[in-house]
Order: sequence, then C-alpha cells, then structure tokens
Amino acid sequence: MKTNAVLLNGPKELAVSELSLSQPGPRDLVVDIKHSGISTGTEKLFWSGQMPPFPGMGYPLVPGYEAAGEVVEAGAETGFKAGEHVFVPGANCYDGAFGLFGGAASRVVTDVDRVTRIDPGHGPQGALLALAATARHAMAGLDKALPDLIVGHGVLGRLLARLTVAAGAPAPTVWEIDADRSKGAAGYEVIHPDSDERRDYKSIYDASGRGDLLNELVGRIAKGGEIVLAGFYTQPLQFAFPPAFMKEARFRVAAEWERDDLCATRALVENGALSLDGLITHQSDATQAPQAYETAFEDPACLKMILNWSPTRSNTSGPQSENAA
Repeated sequence: MKTNAVLLNGPKELAVSELSLSQPGPRDLVVDIKHSGISTGTEKLFWSGQMPPFPGMGYPLVPGYEAAGEVVEAGAETGFKAGEHVFVPGANCYDGAFGLFGGAASRVVTDVDRVTRIDPGHGPQGALLALAATARHAMAGLDKALPDLIVGHGVLGRLLARLTVAAGAPAPTVWEIDADRSKGAAGYEVIHPDSDERRDYKSIYDASGRGDLLNELVGRIAKGGEIVLAGFYTQPLQFAFPPAFMKEARFRVAAEWERDDLCATRALVENGALSLDGLITHQSDATQAPQAYETAFEDPACLKMILNWSPTRSNTSGPQSENAA
C-alpha cells in the first residue's frame, strides 16, 4: 500500500511525498485520515531543527500526532470494523521514513491499542483530542492542584482554562501579551501580566514554553505554591534560588497524556462538559502542507492549523469563519 504523507527531509525541508506502508497484521487497522493537526510545540522544533536529541528522532520524518479518520480495513483481532471513526495519535508504518509521530498522512497502519473510537460528527475537532488530553493529564490525579493562573492563551492554555471551569473550580486568571490571542475567553479572564498585581497564586501552569519566565512566576506564588511546567522547553531551565527558597516553591513537570486521559477527555467532549469550539483558526488542503506549516509556526493569528486529507474538500488556507477565535 501507498500513502501521501508530510515528509520532513531536514529543517524547513518539507514536502508531501508518496511512501510505502508496512503490511497490516491481525491487530492492525488501516485508517484513512481525514484531518490532522499541526503542533506548534514539538513539531515546530523538528521543523526548525531546534529539537534536542530525542529517542526515535531522525530525518526523513513523518510528523503529526493529532489525526482523525475512518477505518477502511480491520484485522481479525482488532474488534473494529470498516466505517468506524477513530482518533489516531500517530503511526510508525512507513518504509524509508521515521514515524516518531507519523500521523500527517492520507492513510496509516496502526496497532489497535493506539486508537480511540470517536464520533464522526466532531469533524476537524476530532484531531484536537490529543491536546485536550495533554491538558487533562497536567491537571488530573492525586496531589495535583487546579490552576489559578495560566500563562499563555494559546490552544493549550485555553484547554487548561476550560477544563478548570468544567471541573467546577474557581475560574483561573490567564496571562497573555498578544492582544489578538487575548480574545476568545469563556468563563474566565485574560489579562496582560503587567496589569496583574497578585502575588499569592497557589498553582501557576505555564503553557507558554518560556523558561525565562521562571523567576517572574516564583515571585507570583504564595508560600508553598507550585509552578507546573506544561510547555516544552528546549533550553536548560534555571531560576534564582533565594526567592524560591523563601517561597518554598514547588516545581512539577507535566508529561505527555496517557490513554486514560484520552478516554476521559473524549467523554467530557461528548457529554458537552468541554467545548473544542474556537480553537481551530486555520484549515488547509494537505497538498498545501509546506505553506500550512509556515503559517502555523509563523503567523501569531494561527492558534491551530488543520490539514484536510479528503480529496473532496476545497483548498482553503485562511481562517474559517465558523471556527475563528
């Protein structure tokens, strides 16, 4: 079998290429991808060449871990059938290319244990489940405090805020320095950090990925407060010890989501407790992937870019009015 896939041959060397797929086994699904998302965190680092050494990394690489599509072939041991819709967190199924993520392709072969059934009515929003599960993983579990301050009003910051409100906790404050990104809040307030005088936050979640903010955040927590690093940081992190010592500051790193997070997040979306509306600002035909990746990474107005792999879809690269933030 063949597939068309986004292929990173090196930093900023991106094209849509035809690749051969591995043969599916009895526990494999063949999925025709309808929508895949572009991550402005890890994928941007691979695209720019700034990703630190990472297990399984190398070029050429098929990126993408946010994909949704339809099962077209199901192995005998999968319990699935053709026509079911699934979320696919990437696939490692390519001949001649690394599949560290591997979801940005028109067709993938993946083990059944990796996918999750979803409602086809989600449309492009089905590809957002990984980000929502990432936010949920950072917050859920024993000894984890919900945020009362979130730094950054990108997609991850918005999902953290929405999940906090959905949990019935007090609405968090969100910091954002970009005026356009400050828009789109629902049930919580977005402010510029310069206008915030509070210095007694119990739990601050950084969704900006800016390690240089640590000293500022230490100064904003109450004694014994916590700073959760929910972004991805390419440089070693450092902070001044005396202020952290006086605050008895705690630091926690939020890892990637697990399957339980994905299932719980899907349930929240399907029962209406968590909305994914307003997060997709741009869509593009997958054939225009090189331009779409540049827009996703370089246009501040782009919160989330979705690639459409269905040949029946029109070629659109600008914001979609029904999803615009």
